[in-house]
Amino acid sequence: MPTTNSLATQMKHRDRDMVPKVLVQAMFTLMVAAVLLVAYARLTDRPVIGVAPHSDIVAEIPITLVGNRSDGVAVLDAQGKQIAHSNDHKAGFIDVIWVTTTRERIVQDTDTQAPLRLVRRENGHVAILDDATGWSIELIGYGQDNVAAFAKLID
Repeated sequence: MPTTNSLATQMKHRDRDMVPKVLVQAMFTLMVAAVLLVAYARLTDRPVIGVAPHSDIVAEIPITLVGNRSDGVAVLDAQGKQIAHSNDHKAGFIDVIWVTTTRERIVQDTDTQAPLRLVRRENGHVAILDDATGWSIELIGYGQDNVAAFAKLID
């Protein structure tokens, strides 16, 4: 029967070998390489290439998101008329945007009921702009149904 001392020694060796040394070295090498690439790009004033090109706004409507987590979120137009609801078929993304904007407004201590701007850009993309906080989201890459939940409101 192994002694307590030899068991502790075996566990130390086993724990030390759980992550191979070469993997840890590779991780730190990758981290240093990423920092060096970013530093090089900043020092040489390389242009930012991962940013979507500017596109003018061609259509815009003010919307207000009102609701809660249990009953869902309604989208109201400028006159206060409901034009969509997060419980509607394939409109759950409305709830996600409501949570995000409400959280940002609470963090920045602004009016949580201020209207948002739903815009369509010249390039066809739809975006939501929050003038109260400076927050904005371009609705690309969130899936066809999620984008459609807002895009159909401005079409």
